[in-house]
Amino acid sequence: MKRALPVLALALVATPALAVPGGEIGSLQLGRYTCELPGDALGPRGDVRPAEDFAIIFGSRYEANDVRGTYLLTGDQVVFTSGPRKGERYHRLTQGFLRRQNADGSDGDLRCVIANRTNTFPDIPGAQ
Repeated sequence: MKRALPVLALALVATPALAVPGGEIGSLQLGRYTCELPGDALGPRGDVRPAEDFAIIFGSRYEANDVRGTYLLTGDQVVFTSGPRKGERYHRLTQGFLRRQNADGSDGDLRCVIANRTNTFPDIPGAQ
């Protein structure tokens, strides 16, 4: 019995950790995300919403409307945890394409796509 405990302890250490609920923790691609609502066949292809735009500036930090905040990406779910977008949830469909989620968790109409795929933002101090 005394030998079984060290063997059991080694077996537990060697097993991989289980995935976090919601998926692996990650970060969004750096850059500016521009947001719009869908247009229609008779008008422009999208109804641009600059007040909804934001920039991922580094790691899990973003800036919107000249105020910074943080977000959490787990799997394909983005939750803004502080700052001007606090509480908003987005579904990441691809690397640079997000949809804001409705209260019930379904995808809403607002879509945000990456417009600038670099990590240089001359108008954001400290984000270069």
